[in-house]
Amino acid sequence: MIDKIIRGGFLRNRRTHIVSAVGILSAVAAYLVGDSDLFAMLQAVFTLGGVYFLHKTNKTKGKKYGQDS
Repeated sequence: MIDKIIRGGFLRNRRTHIVSAVGILSAVAAYLVGDSDLFAMLQAVFTLGGVYFLHKTNKTKGKKYGQDS
């Protein structure tokens, strides 16, 4: 049981996705509350979206060439 927790369990391969999603939600929430302007929100959303797709691209390349990433 503890071994599963140490290795990450269900969320083992989803850390980047979760961090990106939480970052996007917090940027939108900050805009809606009034803590940031539209430009800052869009900048954060596009940056975190880029992190998500960059991670996705690296996983695909590793499988294409027979490597584990």
